[in-house]
Amino acid sequence: MACTSYSNLVLKGGLGKLCFSSTQERKPSQRILFFGSFSGRTKTLLSIRSSSIAHSIEVVNDEEIEKIKRLQNGSDVRGVALEGEKGRPVDLTPPAVEAIAESFGEWLVEKVEKEQGEDMKVSLGRDPRISGPVLSAAVFAGLSKAGCVVFDMGLATTPACFMSTILPSFDYDASHLPYTRNGLKFFTKRGGLTSPEVEELCDRAARKYANRQAKVSLGLRGFFTYDVLDKLGADTFGSLHLNPDGMFPNHIPNPEDKIAMSLTRTAVLENDADIGIVFDTDVDRSGVVDNKGNPINGDKLIALMSSIVLKEHPGSTIVTDARTSIALSRFIARRGGRHCLYRVGYRNVIDKGVRLNEDGIETHLMMETSGHGALKENYFLDDGAYMTVKIIIEMVRMRLAGESQGIGSLIDELEEPLESVELRMNVIAEPRYAKAKAVETIDTFRRYVEDERIKGWELDSCGDCWIGEGCLVDLNDSPTPVDAYMYRVKVRDEEHGEHGWIHLRQSVHNPNIAVNMQSSIPGGCLSMAKALKDKFLMASGLDEILDLSHIEKYIVNGISEED
Repeated sequence: MACTSYSNLVLKGGLGKLCFSSTQERKPSQRILFFGSFSGRTKTLLSIRSSSIAHSIEVVNDEEIEKIKRLQNGSDVRGVALEGEKGRPVDLTPPAVEAIAESFGEWLVEKVEKEQGEDMKVSLGRDPRISGPVLSAAVFAGLSKAGCVVFDMGLATTPACFMSTILPSFDYDASHLPYTRNGLKFFTKRGGLTSPEVEELCDRAARKYANRQAKVSLGLRGFFTYDVLDKLGADTFGSLHLNPDGMFPNHIPNPEDKIAMSLTRTAVLENDADIGIVFDTDVDRSGVVDNKGNPINGDKLIALMSSIVLKEHPGSTIVTDARTSIALSRFIARRGGRHCLYRVGYRNVIDKGVRLNEDGIETHLMMETSGHGALKENYFLDDGAYMTVKIIIEMVRMRLAGESQGIGSLIDELEEPLESVELRMNVIAEPRYAKAKAVETIDTFRRYVEDERIKGWELDSCGDCWIGEGCLVDLNDSPTPVDAYMYRVKVRDEEHGEHGWIHLRQSVHNPNIAVNMQSSIPGGCLSMAKALKDKFLMASGLDEILDLSHIEKYIVNGISEED
């Protein structure tokens, strides 16, 4: 296994050579799991108790409230913790983090059972971002105000924070984002907090923060190499970037990053490794390079894990986000599995798997194309290290069975789309109004397609998804709240029939709309991009609130954001 900048690890000889890549880039503060979004004019109520008399003071400070609410990123909290991003001010400040931590502590005291008379105990872990120490102090202060006793784990992976939840746990990191960013995650024994729960925390924190402002006027991956694989007898020579460096000097901490995968590929080939592994900073995502130097991420990683899981659990349902290819659905079906496509967002995908199991539908694997993946056998936790161990075990089984093709041979039958493109449209609006404008765009897109105003376009019920309309609705009595609006449309013409799909999604990270397209015919994505621009965006007048430069650049030069 060859490794690069994340923690890159190389494994060879005997059981094989393993290489891990520790994805580190300059990241600032840590991350808390936050979910939800807020908009519009909000009034906050601050209750001040004196003796037995409660006085309510109403504070109207929209901007201060919105500062906190905009930090919510699905089921996490994400923000800029350090100066250094052009056009992005620091918003994940110590006062903001303190308010969020205090709200989490109060929520725990109210919601989590504990022995009578015992203090609420909370563990705290972080990744190596350089903003971590400052934000740690803010987290300690906030949790202490809520009456919690805090245990500092120091540098810790997200899976380690989850496993510490014999106490509730607080993890701050920002996954693959730049060094200037940071974020927060929350855990209890049952797993990460849901988006509505994080929304509740953010709402509390926004009120606290606004009132206070008004009043005052591999990196972490090296351990996996040294303490796990080496001790099991793996040859990890050639692994790269295993020591923590919160400035992420080698490349961005993302298993999807082309530089990270290229460095890992080189390490695999130079060291004759059997496998290379790339982690992100907090080890909840991973990517793989096989013994021939082929990168395995996105659909390929999902296919690899599906192949392994379906051997162990025949007939299992596999849940993915709705950006996966039609070929992946066929790959899963040929192995006896069922493919459920669902909303983009790793918590959405994982939570869908949890609900399916609760409904009696065996669902053992949930994965997003970003590399987040969870297994039923591992408490539905997105754990990159656990995923890679499953892959390594399968690789060893193949070697012991006399198979020499390598782990990549398990996905030889996976067809790749001829064309795959991702574009972005920035929303031209103040931050507080950007989400509403994005939702308006997505809903208008749905109506245009339903009204057949774009010839050959039809709302997709997630391809061959046996559950039906998985990415649009939950077919049960308690549908999950929508955190980001999105629709997938299948595209056909008279000459080729159905040849691809286009997916529009409101981003939960930034004020923009992601446009994903796949096609099985040459020029199919270009044709879709032209129809999207001319027959929808221009015809509807939405070009006045959206920046179409990425789409226009692609139409003119054939260059997408991925390029």
